[in-house]
Amino acid sequence: MEGKVEALAKELNDNGLHFETKLQQEGELVTQVKCDDKISEEEKNKIRLMRALVEKQDPSSKEVDDFEIRRFLRARDMDVDKASAMLLKCLKWRKNIAPNGSISPSEIPNQIAHNKMFMQGVDKQGHPIAVVLGGRHFQNKLGGPDEFKRFVVLALDKLCSRTSPGREKFVVIGDLQSFGYANSDARAYIGALSILQDCYPERLGKLFVVHVPYLFWAMWKIVYPFIDNKTKKKITFVEDKRLMTTLLQDIDESQLPEIYGGKMPLVPIHEA
Repeated sequence: MEGKVEALAKELNDNGLHFETKLQQEGELVTQVKCDDKISEEEKNKIRLMRALVEKQDPSSKEVDDFEIRRFLRARDMDVDKASAMLLKCLKWRKNIAPNGSISPSEIPNQIAHNKMFMQGVDKQGHPIAVVLGGRHFQNKLGGPDEFKRFVVLALDKLCSRTSPGREKFVVIGDLQSFGYANSDARAYIGALSILQDCYPERLGKLFVVHVPYLFWAMWKIVYPFIDNKTKKKITFVEDKRLMTTLLQDIDESQLPEIYGGKMPLVPIHEA
C-alpha cells in the first residue's frame, strides 16, 4: 500500500497537484496568519480601466465592487481586456441563473434532500470552511442539471457571504467516504468546476480531498483536463492516516468539523 501511495503522490505532484504525506513535526506551532489583502496602486489603475470598459457594455456592473473586479483581473493575469470579457460573460450568466439576485432553497428541493454540503467554522486565516460529502451526491433526474447548477450557486454565495474584502477566499473539504459508481457524476462535477472558475474566480483558497477511494481516479481522469492551472495548485489529496494532522495545520481544533476529530458541528449549507 505504501508503494502505491508514493507512486500516486509522485504522479499528482508531477501534474501540479499535492498529496499530503508529511506529518507535522512534534512541537511545531502553527500560528494564525494575517491575510488582509489590500489593493495596490497598480491594481487600482487596472481596476479603473476595467470598470470603465465594463460599465460601457453593462451599466449594472456599477454594483460590482473593486475587490470583485480585482479577482477577475487576477484570474486573467491582470489582462484588462480578458478580465473584462470574463466579467461581462459572468454578469450575463448570473442574470439567467439567478434573475432575482439569489437562489432560494425552495428552488432546489431535490438537491437539498441529498444533505451533501455543510458549512461551519473558519480556518486559521479566517476563511470559511465547507464540507462536501461526495458519497451523497447522485444524479437527480427530478431536478436535472439546471437544479444542480442552482444548488452550486446557492452554496458558493453562502460561502462568499462569510468572507470580507481583502479576505475573500474559502476552504473546502471534499470527503469521498463511501464514494461509488452511483456518485461518479462527471458531468455535474465539471459543471460545478466551470461555475467556480468562471464566475467565482480567486475565491477558492484550498481544497482538501479526503478518504479517496481508488474508484475515484477513473472519474478524476475525466475531470482533470477541465481544471485550470491555478485551481490545480490549490488541491491537496490527503492520506487517511495523516488526515487530522494535515487539517490541523490549517484549521484549529475548535473550528475543525467533528467528523474529523474537531469540535465544530456541521450545518447544512442551506441553513447556514
